[in-house]
Amino acid sequence: MASDVTEVEVRPAATREAPQRPPPAVRPHRLRFLLIYGVLGAALAAAVVGVVVLVGKDGAGSSEWSSWRPSGGGVGAAEQIARHVAPRYRLANKDQLVDVLARPPSLTQGSHTIPVQIIGVQGTNGKFGEVAALSPTHSILYLLCGLGQSCTIATGKPSVERGELVRREILELALYTFKYVPGTDNVLAFMPPAAAKKQAVLVYLRKSDVAAALEKPLDDSLSPTVPQVSTIAARPHEVHLIDTVVTPRAFNPVTLTTTQGGDSLLVLAPLHTAKAQTTP
Repeated sequence: MASDVTEVEVRPAATREAPQRPPPAVRPHRLRFLLIYGVLGAALAAAVVGVVVLVGKDGAGSSEWSSWRPSGGGVGAAEQIARHVAPRYRLANKDQLVDVLARPPSLTQGSHTIPVQIIGVQGTNGKFGEVAALSPTHSILYLLCGLGQSCTIATGKPSVERGELVRREILELALYTFKYVPGTDNVLAFMPPAAAKKQAVLVYLRKSDVAAALEKPLDDSLSPTVPQVSTIAARPHEVHLIDTVVTPRAFNPVTLTTTQGGDSLLVLAPLHTAKAQTTP
């Protein structure tokens, strides 16, 4: 009996095979949703990148166009521009070239200030070659006044070069204004006459006149270092820009009249020899 017990063969227990899991159910919509989400994600990323690029460009256009810019808008911003630009223009003796005042388009007759609502440029055969409405919210007038005197007389010795420097200052004022004062379509600037009783000169610039300069940094058009009367001729690039943009838009104000509709009309006469103007 003992041998029978010892000879009993011990067999390992039979291993159970693990039940096989059924294959995952095929979800045809899942791949479709993943594809849609992927496309939407890519589109969103592209949109974000596009917005960043556009904002970057706009910010670059605003911040890189010039190292300084005014705040706000309207005449308040124009006054800031005048205070920024005017002190940079100096004579050889370090005196400021002219003072600059900003206001809506208007003329003073005696004790009355009359808003200029329409401007007309004389053409041939007694007809107007150009007529434009001047809205006070879309137009800025700069008065360039000789320091130490009234706004009708400039101090110092007149010269062609000095007049060129004043026109450069007007161009800089206009560029800042068109760039940073929203809605501005017209900039007018009175140059101080060279002597008493000499007829005033009005520069009338439209935004389209300087469109090319507004598309590139200010330093590409006008050097950050302002020349003096004796050195402006050594800036051929600037002189060419002044003579092609500002000089052709210099006029003699002929008369201020009233239209049949009751609007004040300022009539301008073109300067046939504007380059020869020695103002101020």
